[in-house]
Amino acid sequence: MNTGTAGSHVTAERLLAAAATNTPLRRIEMSVAGRTHRAWLKLEMANPTGSVKYRTALGLLTGLQRRRPLSAGTTLIESTSGNLGVALAHLTARFGGRFIAVVDPKAPPMLVERMRGLGTELVRVKTPDRHGGYLLSRLERVETMLRADPELRWTDQYHSPDGPGVHRDVTAPELAHQTGGRIDALFAAVSTGGTLAGLGEGLSKLVAGIGLYPVDVQGSIALGGTAHPHLLNGIGATRRSSLLTTRALHAPIHVPDVRAIALCRMLDRQTGIALGASSGAVVAAYLAAVADGGSWRCPVLISPDGGEHYRHTVYSDDWLEACGRLDAVRAVEDAAAADRITFTVTGDVCER
Repeated sequence: MNTGTAGSHVTAERLLAAAATNTPLRRIEMSVAGRTHRAWLKLEMANPTGSVKYRTALGLLTGLQRRRPLSAGTTLIESTSGNLGVALAHLTARFGGRFIAVVDPKAPPMLVERMRGLGTELVRVKTPDRHGGYLLSRLERVETMLRADPELRWTDQYHSPDGPGVHRDVTAPELAHQTGGRIDALFAAVSTGGTLAGLGEGLSKLVAGIGLYPVDVQGSIALGGTAHPHLLNGIGATRRSSLLTTRALHAPIHVPDVRAIALCRMLDRQTGIALGASSGAVVAAYLAAVADGGSWRCPVLISPDGGEHYRHTVYSDDWLEACGRLDAVRAVEDAAAADRITFTVTGDVCER
């Protein structure tokens, strides 16, 4: 994507019109007790800012631009766990706007530093909400700041239809084309629910009979359940998703945080591909579905981001030990080895 030279600004309208996304599919073979299961990873780390949230940011900004033009001097605000903040900071800086990110202690330090380097004003919340997470605390701070300054414009990833809309109108057709219409199951992590909501709506119109499998982390109540703290970032929420309806979905697959982390680390060691924590949860959910008898011709697993921003967390023994979970992660790794779970990443298309 080329939107201008360093130090120059383009109009938001030109910026959004010129933006493009097209991320690869990679075939992953997962062997469990000698039996091989094949799926395809949609590697959203290939987006310009390194995650699926680049697409979301394009959708949200396009919606704001449609309602009232964005311009140099426009100030945007959003609650973010990291990736959306980086994407919004990147795009806002290109048209000369200002961006305020409301973050919490779980945001990966590398993502926070990327936002800071893009000129973001960081507002940190430090008090957990009533469920032990930070989402409700972040949203409360956003609402307080909006009341204090009516000129702020909130992208509102939690309610805006423009987040799901970009996945319905852009990502779903892209995925249908890449698989030659053969995709028959989609596994996607849920936080706001926007990615799965948009993909589900779009793919259901393009591919008959596709199975939609929402993935969440144990401790999240984005899709119901009981709230408690967990280690994963970029998946789950301490409130129910307002963007996702469950009528067209299979039952949610809730993954323990230590299993998601263990599979991330195993896949990195065996293939050299480092995935983000939520991607590990998606891989774990797929393996759980296979263990329950699931079988598909062309299942696609959405990988929201890569592992480079999690080297000091998910991939760090020191961090896991400080969290009191290193032994638990190693126990999952040992059990997976005993089950002869191995990973091989091969081709880049879904065979027709």
